[in-house]
Amino acid sequence: MINSFEVLETNSMILEFNLDVRTITMGINLMDCADSDIDTFNKNIYEKITTKAKDLVKVGEDIEKKYGIPIVNKRISITPIAIAASSTKTDSYVSIAKTLDQAAREVGVNFIGGFSAIVNKGMTPSDRTLIKSIPEALATTERVCSSVNVGSTKTGINMDAVKLIGETIKETAQLTKDADSIGCAKFVVFCNAPDDNPFMAGAFHGVSEYDTVINVGVSGPGVVKKALESCKDSDFEVLCETIKKTAFKITRVGQLVAKEASKALGVPFGIIDLSLAPTPAIGDSIAEILEEIGVEYVGAPGTTAALALLNDHVKKGGVMASSYVGGLSGAFIPVSEDQGMINAVNKGALTLEKLEAMTCVCSVGLDMIAIPGKTKATTISGIIADEMAIGMINQKTTAVRIIPVIGKDVGDTAEFGGLLGYAPIMPVNPYGCERFVNRGGRIPSPIHSFKN
Repeated sequence: MINSFEVLETNSMILEFNLDVRTITMGINLMDCADSDIDTFNKNIYEKITTKAKDLVKVGEDIEKKYGIPIVNKRISITPIAIAASSTKTDSYVSIAKTLDQAAREVGVNFIGGFSAIVNKGMTPSDRTLIKSIPEALATTERVCSSVNVGSTKTGINMDAVKLIGETIKETAQLTKDADSIGCAKFVVFCNAPDDNPFMAGAFHGVSEYDTVINVGVSGPGVVKKALESCKDSDFEVLCETIKKTAFKITRVGQLVAKEASKALGVPFGIIDLSLAPTPAIGDSIAEILEEIGVEYVGAPGTTAALALLNDHVKKGGVMASSYVGGLSGAFIPVSEDQGMINAVNKGALTLEKLEAMTCVCSVGLDMIAIPGKTKATTISGIIADEMAIGMINQKTTAVRIIPVIGKDVGDTAEFGGLLGYAPIMPVNPYGCERFVNRGGRIPSPIHSFKN
């Protein structure tokens, strides 16, 4: 049983070291909103979202007051629109994105995720309509987030989709160039995307989920760093035990919040996502944890091993604290949202290639990376293909959230604001991959995927 004592034990974590519940995310199934007429479909989804989520923000605020636990975001994830709208007769889903934006504003959440498609093996007409609509949808809405899953261990990588996504990212960047191409910050491309991820921009409500569900994401990089300060000269056994015990306590806080929210809303509890997600706040950094483990700057030799250790023991601690740990649990390494990562890039210690190596062992992938606006669409597609291959071969979730900032080059800085922070423009390998990207078709699934 979870009790108030366990929460009180974490008071110093909350007050001094930036422990928070990063998000309560309500997943909502939109399959019963389907209609061939787009106006009717929009009406149906608006009514369902505003009915189901009408108390979400209030309940989150009530839990904050009751336990003194900061709940930073209240969010919604929905059935991927390419699936929910597949019977709708239209050549654009932009009006759907605007309806989602309206509904999100009405209930007071900061983001709604699920303007999405699952195309790891092939694309339906609805998938193509969704992808074609992404640039305008993200340029004309404030709270809508989008994602496309282009690969999986079971099916391989849809390279037609990868090529199309590179072009989509460039177009989105161009349409939002007046705000440092911020539209791209609301879009992520996945391999092996989970159905229950509560974190944006990649959250969507999987088709195997409840009609409505509550998923909670917890974060506490500052807490882990503080705990590791007590074992500067300890061996790896002590270090790993410290991470595991700290992750256990953090996850118990999330479990309490999830159960309270589930009960208050009358909605089933889904999962706790224990992801060490940084913010631009000083002391809330994954990079600083890795430096506490022993590397001078992130990117130095030993960084990948340190990250692997951290990710593994965060999960080991989390699964002991809750029977329903899921989502993307582990350590995020977004550049723009982590002051330590930004410092490492500015020092020349951290490169795009080293970040790619680190994604082999972190919980997601290349995240919130700003690159020169002149970068070719095919180069972006090549970067995506590399990251999808890491996920496919290693049977893990990988993702790319990359921002070609129009009008800016290496040496410049992109400003995104809020939790998205700012980012130095990182150099990209100048050599091309057009022939590779333009081959078309699908990279087959790896041999170890055949397990039936």
